[in-house]
Amino acid sequence: MDLVDQIRDLAKEYYEEVVFYRRHFHTAPELSKQEHRTAAFIASRLEEMGISYEEDVAETGVVARIEGKNPSSATIALRADMDALPILERNKVDYKSATPGVMHACGHDVHMASLLGTAKILQQLRNQWEGTVQLIFQPSEEKCPGGASLMLQEGVLENPRPDAMFGQHVYPGLPAGKVGVRSGRYMASADEIYITVKGRGGHAAMPQQNVDPVVIASHIVLALQQIVSRNATPYIPTVLSFGRIIGEGQTNVIPDEVKLEGSFRNFDEEWREKAHQRIRETAVFIAQGMGGDCDVVIEVGYPFLVNDEKLTENFREYASEYLGPENVEELELTMTAEDFAFYSQKVNACFYRLGVRNVEKGITSNLHTATFDVDEKALEVGMGLMAWVAVRTLQGKK
Repeated sequence: MDLVDQIRDLAKEYYEEVVFYRRHFHTAPELSKQEHRTAAFIASRLEEMGISYEEDVAETGVVARIEGKNPSSATIALRADMDALPILERNKVDYKSATPGVMHACGHDVHMASLLGTAKILQQLRNQWEGTVQLIFQPSEEKCPGGASLMLQEGVLENPRPDAMFGQHVYPGLPAGKVGVRSGRYMASADEIYITVKGRGGHAAMPQQNVDPVVIASHIVLALQQIVSRNATPYIPTVLSFGRIIGEGQTNVIPDEVKLEGSFRNFDEEWREKAHQRIRETAVFIAQGMGGDCDVVIEVGYPFLVNDEKLTENFREYASEYLGPENVEELELTMTAEDFAFYSQKVNACFYRLGVRNVEKGITSNLHTATFDVDEKALEVGMGLMAWVAVRTLQGKK
């Protein structure tokens, strides 16, 4: 039997077990940097498989290694993120989150379960492929500075340095059974902006005695939009959005200060740095020009994610072999962000999407929503495809 058929058969055989993994993770979600029980479960499963692993990487991460024949010939890394989101789940399912206000609404439960399934397949077939596969179960993807950056600081991509790296992420924009990918720049960098506008509060009926930070903040929000429309080149996608405005006044009370919180995203590091400076200068200039002042804090987050052209071309070929070319789709550029980008800036990497949508079952909700769920048949595709891509990539690195 061909190796690809063996992998397909094992993915079918392990499917129910991997569904159990996924439901366990979904029932017991943990927030960023708190994934202790999640890590312990992963470690216990790896131990059952006879796979060596290291715990407490970047506090709660787990890194494992599977060696095939001639393990020093090549190394590739496979990554799954572990943390959940602060969302109260509204799904009515048996595996609903048992932790109020915490939910796997971004599919990290699927990522971990799928990678455990991949590990089980690769371990079972380790005498039929050459090289080493590193399994990275990474914490804190949802919270800056990102668990990927912390794992890099601890040398996760050293000794040996992977020849290639893959990350898989659920995607409700594609039906279960399909995957999507894009070469080159794929996901945006993401920075958080915090502006505190300072004025002088007082009675709303006597504005001449006050310096109104609400009005100043309004001018700042509008003016900063021109940084995108009149400063950014139209050839570099850029987004600047403010999602939170806090002014603790009343209908007849002007507050002393107003807080603005927003996000800046783009695909060019030079423009990113210039834009940060323009944001600071514009906000301060407007506030001072209107008699107030302001503090600007920009928390630099994830870089943009880039998929290596050759590795992504190979992924398309391998995914087409496993799923059929009709099930491999081309994705559009997206302004969402992912801390897998840190890895993609260091090694040849490919980050692809796993379809999880099923309209007939009513599984259509977007990521980061209280009703997000997946068609669990995607787990069979996810674990099998990742195992096949790992083996084929190692074959090409010999």
